[in-house]
Amino acid sequence: MVQAFDVIGIGNAIVDVIFAASDEFLLEHGIAKSVMTLIDEFRAARLVAAGQNAKESSGGSAANTMAGLASFGAHGGFVGKVKNDRLGLSFAQGLKRIGVDFETAMAEGGPSTACCVIAVTPDGHRSMSTYLGACRELTPDDVDPQKIAAASVLYIEGYMWDDLRSKAAIRKAIAAAKRAGRRIAFTLSDPFCVGRYRAEFLELMKADIDILFANEEEAKALFEVERFETALQAARDWRGLAVLTRSEKGCVVAAPTGEVHEQPAEPVAKVVDTTGAGDQFAAGFLYGLSLQRDVQACARLGAIAAAEVISHYGARPEADLKALVAAKLG
Repeated sequence: MVQAFDVIGIGNAIVDVIFAASDEFLLEHGIAKSVMTLIDEFRAARLVAAGQNAKESSGGSAANTMAGLASFGAHGGFVGKVKNDRLGLSFAQGLKRIGVDFETAMAEGGPSTACCVIAVTPDGHRSMSTYLGACRELTPDDVDPQKIAAASVLYIEGYMWDDLRSKAAIRKAIAAAKRAGRRIAFTLSDPFCVGRYRAEFLELMKADIDILFANEEEAKALFEVERFETALQAARDWRGLAVLTRSEKGCVVAAPTGEVHEQPAEPVAKVVDTTGAGDQFAAGFLYGLSLQRDVQACARLGAIAAAEVISHYGARPEADLKALVAAKLG
């Protein structure tokens, strides 16, 4: 099978709807400030309609990583479910516009396309109301084994484990990637997700996963330890490629050989919004792997991408990451 993609990601397909709002707007619409709240379809429709001068972009963790890869110049694809409605078309057009392959069949019925309504108040706080909708409708029929086999790396979002059909779709994709001799990368998503599926994630690591992305809290939750150093040792014992991010402390990479590599965080003039930092770090690291760089170089690329995204609002790069890397590294 000829490699057609550097990375194919599987994740929740969510449209981010972001707009400036006053504190009075939050009170009027009953939005809890500075937190993420799950909402139903009716409330999602009302909030989308109420937002003034809203900006829409294709979102979701794995989709954000694919957007970062595209900014680096890599060829990526995405598998995720939307409905054939206005937001679903917006999601598809947004990915295709930046060069990410997205061909998952749209649902014609059922829940509407997932969205995250983000109200940003003048003090910079982001209040998020998330409706999961159609992204929970992904099934094995949506996975094309030939397309999965055509990617050097299959990248999986841990959040997808919350739905049995999505889980079955992921297992089908994993089987296709393994048959083709491709690498499988997995991001733990968040500590609560790890808490729900710890035993299953550990089993996946033993049987299927080659590359693990986790932040410090996720790693500690996975190995049920209180100290990062203990989690790191457990990651070394695993003998896969474990990429553990630590916010301003940078990241630590445990290689299959047992070697440990540390990478400091990239300097940032001002941290504006940490949303998407992990997603973009993964984009940079995976881009480095696509170029067959060593893990230290991959980690530096991840740090550069993470630094760019936390310097502004939004979970996707605003700068051309390929040009940014050229300017920084020559």
